[in-house]
Amino acid sequence: MALFDLSGRVALVTGGNGGIGLGMAKGLASCGARVVVTGRDAAKNDAAVAELGGEAFALAADLRDPDAPARLVAEVLAQAGRLGILVNNAGMNIRKRPELITDEDWATVLDTNLTSAMRLTRAAYPALKASGHGRVINVGSILSLFGVPFSPAYGASKGAIVQYTRSLATAWATEGITANAVLPGWIDTDLTRRGRSEVPTLHDSVLGRTPMKRWGVPQDLAGIAAFLASDAAAFVTGTAIPVDGGFSIIG
Repeated sequence: MALFDLSGRVALVTGGNGGIGLGMAKGLASCGARVVVTGRDAAKNDAAVAELGGEAFALAADLRDPDAPARLVAEVLAQAGRLGILVNNAGMNIRKRPELITDEDWATVLDTNLTSAMRLTRAAYPALKASGHGRVINVGSILSLFGVPFSPAYGASKGAIVQYTRSLATAWATEGITANAVLPGWIDTDLTRRGRSEVPTLHDSVLGRTPMKRWGVPQDLAGIAAFLASDAAAFVTGTAIPVDGGFSIIG
């Protein structure tokens, strides 16, 4: 088998119906994986499946529901028969300064970005182990590394996802499962477009710091997803890899 050949493998990508998730899903599909995308918007799910083609399919789910992860894994296994790659990408942000964020804001962001990933990974563990080549790819952020004044809950969730990834890597290293985090930089998505409308200085500050002098696009995440899911990364686990056009190397 070629190093990047994912033929016969099944990948579940949360938030895979748009933005970074769809970019990663396309990378997996291009290497032969059967991709299952999940999100709350059924119309966006259907559009994503049409773009992915092949044997891709979608399952609607709201991962903030504590019971949804177990149901989702069961549905994937019922329809695809196996699950070997899990991409925890579903996420959201509430932009408020620390002194203004409410308990409800905090819980909403942490439940969506961190707790749902934990629940889904826990539910997927038996299938990942049975596959013999389990791969967990958690989507963090450059805000796993840096602080900004308008995203305290988001930053906390994305910092925690890196530590959670390291725990998975150490716990499951002898069970044929790797766990790695991808830290996207400033990617042009619906989420960051809203951010630019809410923080007028954001666009110029990002371009000013990014050596490549552009915002990323979702397709920039395709290659890292394919790599980490493949046999090429069989000895790579517990890492947190920025995909940010060099943003994180500027002091």
